[in-house]
Amino acid sequence: MKEKDTIYVIGHKNPDSDSICSAIAYADYKQKNGLNAVAVRLGELSYETMFILNYFHVNVPPLLNNVKTQVSDLDVDPAFPITPDSTIQKAWVRMKQNNVNTLPVVDENNHLHGLVTLTDIADKFFDTIDMNVIGSVNTTLANITETINGRVLCGSAGNLVEAGKLVVVAMQADHMHPFIEKGDIVIVGNRKDVQQLAIELNVSMLIIPRNAEVDVDILEMAKKNNTIVISCPQDTFTLTKLISQSITVSNVMTKEHIVLFSQDDFVNDIKIKMLETRFRSYPVINDNNVIKGFISRYHLIASRKKKVILVDHNEKSQSVEGIEEADILEIIDHHRYGDIQTKHPISVTLEPVGSTATIVASIFFENAIRPTKQIAGILCAAIISDTMNFKSPTSVFKDKITAEKLADIAGINIEKFAIEMIKESSSIHGKTVRDIFCEDFKEFQLGTQKLAISQIKTMDINCVNDIFDEILDYMRQLCETVHYNLVMLVITDIIKEGSSVIAIGPSVPILEKAFNVQLKNNTTFLHGVVSRKKQIIHVLSTFI
Repeated sequence: MKEKDTIYVIGHKNPDSDSICSAIAYADYKQKNGLNAVAVRLGELSYETMFILNYFHVNVPPLLNNVKTQVSDLDVDPAFPITPDSTIQKAWVRMKQNNVNTLPVVDENNHLHGLVTLTDIADKFFDTIDMNVIGSVNTTLANITETINGRVLCGSAGNLVEAGKLVVVAMQADHMHPFIEKGDIVIVGNRKDVQQLAIELNVSMLIIPRNAEVDVDILEMAKKNNTIVISCPQDTFTLTKLISQSITVSNVMTKEHIVLFSQDDFVNDIKIKMLETRFRSYPVINDNNVIKGFISRYHLIASRKKKVILVDHNEKSQSVEGIEEADILEIIDHHRYGDIQTKHPISVTLEPVGSTATIVASIFFENAIRPTKQIAGILCAAIISDTMNFKSPTSVFKDKITAEKLADIAGINIEKFAIEMIKESSSIHGKTVRDIFCEDFKEFQLGTQKLAISQIKTMDINCVNDIFDEILDYMRQLCETVHYNLVMLVITDIIKEGSSVIAIGPSVPILEKAFNVQLKNNTTFLHGVVSRKKQIIHVLSTFI
């Protein structure tokens, strides 16, 4: 779902069967043409849609909450992680090799623990002027020997070094006492008297430059006193520079107050944070705190929008949140043209047919691509649903011949399947008032009027009588909360070819005038009215 080349095929909010089935089918068509298209949904599915998908063994599309541009849509810089026990020398080499100034510090599972920057390393390196840098932290003998390319003559390579200051001895042995303390690291050449006195003073380590030989008795003495002895090829001056680089990254990294972003963060939100902090780059993590890369301001300039194809709608109010930020590639619909705007020309297919599924099926056939049995089945079911088994005034001859062709591929009888689908999906038993009202809900903006119209189909138009008062209360709350001018529930009986309408809101008089009816107890019956789009919205729009 996060691949940058993904094309999301999106139906409308509160999706009906036509919206879902058309999205699934068109995504399948795009996949057959080599594109990474994914059908998504913008809400819970109706009982009818679930029946259709289960009947034809088709998976439910994943839920998509918005298409705003996120960090995951950007081409972030790669991360070159390093572990806390690595030396700062390794960190510096890694930075130089990859031309970066910041490394993420991670554990064995790649979880972010901190950051180490070139500045952190430089600051610690310059601390070596007072020779106390090793004494202020703990490192391992293995780190020291690796950094200075040393050879351990006495001691275990895994030992943790708890050292004092670093001392270079270039004096007579009898002058050493004021300068050397217990635990110090001493760099000394092949001067046996100095080596011996240093061990007697309980230094933690002797480092012998230029691979100078060390007498056996000195090594025996060091072993008894637990003094580490290392021989290395560098000269004294080089040693004093290198040894400070054996400090582990954990001692210089930033652990707290790290400004980072999640892959799910929205670009518009991180812009604000970047302006407030103004760091050069910011780590990006996923939901498991695994480092995924680094992001800088210049990434925002080249940010890529999510690519979407809209089916069965072309109004902003019915589309996914953040649609204004998306790159709309196509629109396929059978409704009136709405208010969706694009920044460049796109392919728009609007046909006066009863179902978007009819258009999608036609695209398959016109391009000589035969839909699978499952795709043909859901497209046929969507046509039956949206045309109310071809009884809706929106239904045209093309719907019927297309459905028949699809039914032949799917191996179903249209009449038998329609009756079974209506029976299985029209029952309201066990449904809440919200379930009933939101099953097929759409919002419309007609001039200055904001309308909300929900439609349910049933073979028993009296099925909501027992919960009428609850439905009316729900509609009243919705009207007051969202400030709708008119809220309607249209209960359509396909057999009787009419609809019972429950309505509430300040614009109820417009409804009464448009259909020449008088509502009683907020309800009326509209004979021959079964289409929300062609009969209800079309008529209301002429009176608003």
